[in-house]
Amino acid sequence: MAEPIFSLFLSDASLFPPGRRDKEVFDSKPALLKVEGLEKRFGGIVALTGYSVEIFHGELVGLIGPNGAGKTTVFNVLSGVLKPTGGRIFFEGREITRSRPHENAAYGIARTFQNIRLFNHLSVIDNIKVAFHMRLGSGFWHTLCHSPRYRRSEAEMDEKAHEFLDLLDLKKNRDEEAGNLPYGIQRKVEIARAMATSPKLILLDEPAAGLNLNETQELIATIRRIHHAYGITIFLVEHDMRLVMAVCERIQVLDRGRTLTMGPTDEVRNDQRVIDAYLGKANGGSDVAD
Repeated sequence: MAEPIFSLFLSDASLFPPGRRDKEVFDSKPALLKVEGLEKRFGGIVALTGYSVEIFHGELVGLIGPNGAGKTTVFNVLSGVLKPTGGRIFFEGREITRSRPHENAAYGIARTFQNIRLFNHLSVIDNIKVAFHMRLGSGFWHTLCHSPRYRRSEAEMDEKAHEFLDLLDLKKNRDEEAGNLPYGIQRKVEIARAMATSPKLILLDEPAAGLNLNETQELIATIRRIHHAYGITIFLVEHDMRLVMAVCERIQVLDRGRTLTMGPTDEVRNDQRVIDAYLGKANGGSDVAD
C-alpha cells in the first residue's frame, strides 16, 4: 500500500528547513552504537535479517520504511525489550546483545514509545523526577531518614527538572496531571522523562504519531533544541517525512526486514528504490512485524 505522506514529502520537502547532513564530521570517531548482522524471528516469521548500522556520537539519524518493515522491532531489540535471534550489538564498544532494558538504560540508552507511557495520575514535574532516581537517587535509608544526602539529591533533581521544563516549554504544565494533557504535550513530557535518565542515545519511536501539523512543527523545534543544547545522539523511527527531512542528517531505510539503503537525507529522498518501496513496487505484501 502506498504511504500518502511520502508523496507529500516528495512534492514539498520545503515545508520545513533541512537538518544538518554533514556526516563527514563523525567519520573520524568510533561509533557510539554498532549493530552487526542482527536477526529476529517470531516463529516462522522473519522480522529482521542481516540488519546492521553504525551511529556516531552527536548524530541524528532516521529509520524509515513501509508499514511492516521491521522498524519498531529494531528499537525493541536495541533497547533490550526483545532478544535477537542472531547478530551482535555494541554500545561504546561494550557488547549489549543480551542486555536487559534496565541495563541498557544504565549504559545510557533511553527510549520513548509509539504509544505514550506516562504515569497519568502524576504531575508533569513528578513524571520527570521519577526518571532522575536512576542517576541521582540517594538510596533507601537516606530517603527514609531524610538525611542531608537525600535533601541534596532532591534539590538537584528539582533544579534539573525545571531545566527540562524550560527547555521543552512545559513550565505552565508542571503541576498538571500528565493524563489530562493534550497528546502533543504528553509527547514532550515523555521526551523530558527520557532525558532525565542522562542518556547518551535516545531512541524515539514515532514521536509524531497522532500529532497534527502544528504539534509536529513544535516537535521538530523540540528535537532540534535537545540536539543543539545537549548534543545527545538521536535515532528515530518516523512515518512523517516532513519531520525526518527537517531534523535527520542520515536516513536508513528498511523494507521487509532488510536494509534497503542508508545515506545522507537528500540522497535517500531521491533514491528510486526508496520511492518504489513506499509506492508498493518493492513491497508486494507485508510479512513481518513492524
